[in-house]
Amino acid sequence: MFPTPLEKTSRSWQISYQVLLPIALIIWLLPLIAVANFSIKPESDFVNGNYWGLPGSFEALNNYGKVFFESNMPRYLWNSLWITIPTVIGAVALSCMAGFALGIYKFKSNLPIFFMFIAGNFVPFQILMVPVRDMTVSLNLYDTNLGLVLFHIAFQTGFCTLFMRNFIRALPFPLIEAARVEGISEWRIFLYVVLPLMKPALAALSVLIFTFIWNDYFWAVVLTQGPDAQPVTAGITEFNSQFRAAYHLMSAGSIVAALPPVLMFFLMQKHFIAGLTLGAVK
Repeated sequence: MFPTPLEKTSRSWQISYQVLLPIALIIWLLPLIAVANFSIKPESDFVNGNYWGLPGSFEALNNYGKVFFESNMPRYLWNSLWITIPTVIGAVALSCMAGFALGIYKFKSNLPIFFMFIAGNFVPFQILMVPVRDMTVSLNLYDTNLGLVLFHIAFQTGFCTLFMRNFIRALPFPLIEAARVEGISEWRIFLYVVLPLMKPALAALSVLIFTFIWNDYFWAVVLTQGPDAQPVTAGITEFNSQFRAAYHLMSAGSIVAALPPVLMFFLMQKHFIAGLTLGAVK
């Protein structure tokens, strides 16, 4: 039923695995390798059709210097931080409280409310484009960081609540009963009993939501325009013009835009894996 451990397979299969794994890894990383290669090429390589060969000259410092000092990339990165960090804090905080209420308290509308949170995750977000844009315009939130933050919090809270509610229900309920017997209020139970036990889940969820929001392109284009509020994913298109596309600068900007979520994952890797695997083994 379960895959046989590699150590117990035949020697020929072990050798095949060791040979095929690096090949599969290279194929999987090939798009990223291509973008990194493009980011150090001069513009003349693209004009001459040298897409996949060695760079005619190494222009890494020149390309990345233009990205940082001759474009609005620092502004776009700042906008992404101002959008992503408040969204992560808001969505995780709301989902912790909603998950606590749905996971601990028993009331008649518990399951319907929980199913409503789940149902929101299955709504195709493309069909919300026009009404959400019209609503942000009517509320004077169009092309603002606050508009994107509020929308992302509302849209991500459903998934976060599903995650947190299931995690809280797996916690030992006698701890909460013991705290109630001691006369501790519900808010203090949440803050001092439940919340400390949720640290692995908080870390895992924060990394996931940070990656989702930072890499969002669709809503960044729909709800913003221009460097005043656009995040970095939409701002990279600044290197395109009507008659010319600066692929070398777009590639350098893409590498810069990809670094924060990668760093976030490696910094939180231990907690992220612990949060995803917690409860897998009783």
